[in-house]
Amino acid sequence: MNAPPDSPDRTAFGPDLAEVFGPGHSDGGPELVQLLTPEGERVHHPEFDLDFSAEQLRGFYRDMVLVRRLDVEATALQRHGELGIWAQLLGQEAAQIGCGRAVRPQDFVFPTYREHGVAWCRGLDPLKMLGLFRGCDHGDWDPAEHNFGLYTIVIGAQTLHATGYAMGMQRDGVVGTGDPDRDAAVVAHFGDGASSQGDVNEAFIFAASYNAPVVFFCQNNQWAISEPIERQSRIPLYQRALGFGFPGVRVDGNDVLATYAVTQAALQRARDGQGPTFVEAYTYRMGAHTTTDDPTRYRLSDDVESWKLKDPIARVEVYLRRNGLVDDAFLAEVAAEADELGHTLREGCKALPDPKPSAMFAHVYAEETDELRVQREGNEAYLASFEGSH
Repeated sequence: MNAPPDSPDRTAFGPDLAEVFGPGHSDGGPELVQLLTPEGERVHHPEFDLDFSAEQLRGFYRDMVLVRRLDVEATALQRHGELGIWAQLLGQEAAQIGCGRAVRPQDFVFPTYREHGVAWCRGLDPLKMLGLFRGCDHGDWDPAEHNFGLYTIVIGAQTLHATGYAMGMQRDGVVGTGDPDRDAAVVAHFGDGASSQGDVNEAFIFAASYNAPVVFFCQNNQWAISEPIERQSRIPLYQRALGFGFPGVRVDGNDVLATYAVTQAALQRARDGQGPTFVEAYTYRMGAHTTTDDPTRYRLSDDVESWKLKDPIARVEVYLRRNGLVDDAFLAEVAAEADELGHTLREGCKALPDPKPSAMFAHVYAEETDELRVQREGNEAYLASFEGSH
């Protein structure tokens, strides 16, 4: 193994980061970075604070409304038998839109199977996501076109892929050059459950050792399927980063402004050659883990109701209305756009072509092996035997 490059001070992430490493609390704790309260009040933070234009704020609102509609429509399509399964993001819109909009075009994103909002920000056609969950393909988008990887079902594996890709960026000379149009970084998405996986911790070790330009973005939605976060960690997740030698920060994952600000700072730190950062977006999974899950079996309805009061979309709408940044016409326009998106998704999903059975043999290897060729030809011969029969 080659020696890692010289590493700058890895605890430097804002001048007073150490002050936010306090004990965890059920509400996120005093260390929680927040710029917009659940009541829609704008607050400020000494390390992570930005000025947002009215256009940006309206854009965040529109993104979250449309992504929520995508999620609702996909869930309904699954219930009607049009999708095999769907991983819901209800309640996590701010975490995904805030992070997704902080990413620059040259940055690369490694998702799990739930980053529909991030995919939206990267310009991915939502029907391509539906095609994956409908079983039409294995992810019919070009990662290089969107700088957005294919969805990953192997829990935590994408964090190692992301770290390796980030190390490659270092060797390609696109880190720490000072050119904002050239310097790049990587975002690795995962959940609180994945933080217990060995792959994730191995990724932390390599990222720290090689000072890789990667942001580990953990959406802590409180539940690893049915396992609560309290059974996985004795300390807040973001504090784990210190044990690996890089900084961590906890942000209100239902606050799109704070999520954007923290992710932007972490990405810039990575692009500048300052190494990895762990961002814990403290949020809540309002829906099920997937549409095969029944969350009423393991969590209290009172918890769900309390988190509804922290709805990420509602707080932005309150702020926009209170400050005269939107009117009824704008809100109606966004609602109409959401309706149109819903119609497009319903009709487009049903029109997706069924895959050819032989497609399962494509892209298995860069070059087809003899064994795979024999299997493919045998399968094609078997299917051909049914042609002309009724």
